[in-house]
Amino acid sequence: MSQPNLAPIPELYVNADSAQKLKADAGDMLSWDLSARQLCDLELLMNGGFYPLKGFLTQTDYDGVVDNMRLTSGDLWPMPITLDVSQDFADKIEPGTDIALRDQEGVILAILSVTDKWSPDKKREAEKVFGADDLAHPAVNYLHNVAGPVYLGGPITGIQPPTHYDFRARRDTPNELRAFFRKMGWRRIVAFQTRNPLHRAHQELTFRAAREAQANLLIHPVVGMTKPGDVDHFTRVRCYEAVLDKYPQATTHLSLLNLAMRMAGPREAVWHGIIRRNHGLTHMIVGRDHAGPGKNSQGQDFYDPYAAQELFREHQADIGVEMVDFKQMVYVQERAQYEPRDEVEEGATILDISGTELRRRLREGLDIPEWFSFPEVVTQLRRTSPPRDKQGFTVFFTGLSGSGKSTIANALMVKLMEMGGRPVTLLDGDVVRKHLSSELGFSKEHRDINIKRIGYVASEITKNGGIAICAPIAPYTATRRAVREMVEAFGAFIEVHVATSVEECERRDRKGLYKLAREGKIKEFTGISDPYEIPENPELRVQTEGVDVDYAAQQVLLKLEQMGLIGLS
Repeated sequence: MSQPNLAPIPELYVNADSAQKLKADAGDMLSWDLSARQLCDLELLMNGGFYPLKGFLTQTDYDGVVDNMRLTSGDLWPMPITLDVSQDFADKIEPGTDIALRDQEGVILAILSVTDKWSPDKKREAEKVFGADDLAHPAVNYLHNVAGPVYLGGPITGIQPPTHYDFRARRDTPNELRAFFRKMGWRRIVAFQTRNPLHRAHQELTFRAAREAQANLLIHPVVGMTKPGDVDHFTRVRCYEAVLDKYPQATTHLSLLNLAMRMAGPREAVWHGIIRRNHGLTHMIVGRDHAGPGKNSQGQDFYDPYAAQELFREHQADIGVEMVDFKQMVYVQERAQYEPRDEVEEGATILDISGTELRRRLREGLDIPEWFSFPEVVTQLRRTSPPRDKQGFTVFFTGLSGSGKSTIANALMVKLMEMGGRPVTLLDGDVVRKHLSSELGFSKEHRDINIKRIGYVASEITKNGGIAICAPIAPYTATRRAVREMVEAFGAFIEVHVATSVEECERRDRKGLYKLAREGKIKEFTGISDPYEIPENPELRVQTEGVDVDYAAQQVLLKLEQMGLIGLS
């Protein structure tokens, strides 16, 4: 490969005078408040990270990307970058309209000149881009249950980048990295893309990859959006900083990439390569199952483990970045060193700790050997992953009205308070309605909002080491999943399905609600005129018919003990 072109890459920002004028003009425009994912996308559009894109995809570009990874210009581009909006907002917009794009605080960042508006076929997008229309894939779930139903496309005029208050010295735009490489005289630079903490095996493979490519090394972790349940980026960056001095001095640089990952496997690998080319890199390490989302709903891997490497290799010339194979490094006990797995002779003792085993050891406060990870990294992980019986968690009861959720939740609260150790908060459906959601009705939209409010409060309690007990009806799978993702960012989420039949609930009905629902006097009543989507894989399913409350609450306590969240001794 020839020497890299480290000349500045085109950005979409206007000069300071034009930006001031646009800010003033934006007061008369319709505004769209960007979601977290849209904010990441906009930043990389504006700073050249998504070059050659000049804005959110038009419909023809979107079709080309979805069908064959090509823009209408013929350029390779594997990932739809679209501005999804609500139907209500889309109804106010026609092509030819300019809209102001703002962050969550209302700060204007850019103007979108809308040229296209359409309602995408999301099933087709899921199948073509992610390989399956399967809600077990986080990006497919996002597509169907989070993203708006209408896409807007058109060029972007950048006014100012989003503000980041964390790790500011580690955040480089493509042009800032290119300038750094020019200044340092780096001509061959290999990128290591990661969303996980670095352990000794990663350090060994990155060091070897850079040496084999005769290149400098850029550790380029994603700090935008990764897979739900990943270690938070604050902890990860502290881990990266802790291992920087393990590399030879002046050969390695750490820079943070504010990318919203889609976990799209092969297409994601190609996308990561294009983004790294825009940042001035010449090589990239592509791993086994690169950016894979885990298991599908049948329990199989979404992608073949080597599909990402194959697709990257196929398009390497268009990407403009050379692929460096990710060699699986293993620790050989007899020689007390890491070696490539395929070079270790038969009969040698190989030691390894899986991600699941690492999380178990952190959770249970067990030893993590120095051959596996650096003590400095383990220290950082232990700071944010204390033993499970010291962490906050959420118990989320779901079931029909009258199933016994609130009664069991109250009993559980008292038992946990009797044990002591952590503050316990009960977020009962009726109580939350009164204090947090008094303005909401009982339409599907309003019920979803109510449950997400409960989830938000529960996630904050969990984050701060408390126990949240929730007892709403929560009839919809997608909404329960959204709450799970909110909570699991900070601690354990235990879904308890109180599986009382509708006939039994109706028999118990003290308030006469089922009778009114059957008479049509209460509309959209769960279990009668509105569906209850039964949880497929709750942590616990509790039957209440013929069972007393104390026994039901005890079942939950035993589950919490089994998960290591409490000690009953």
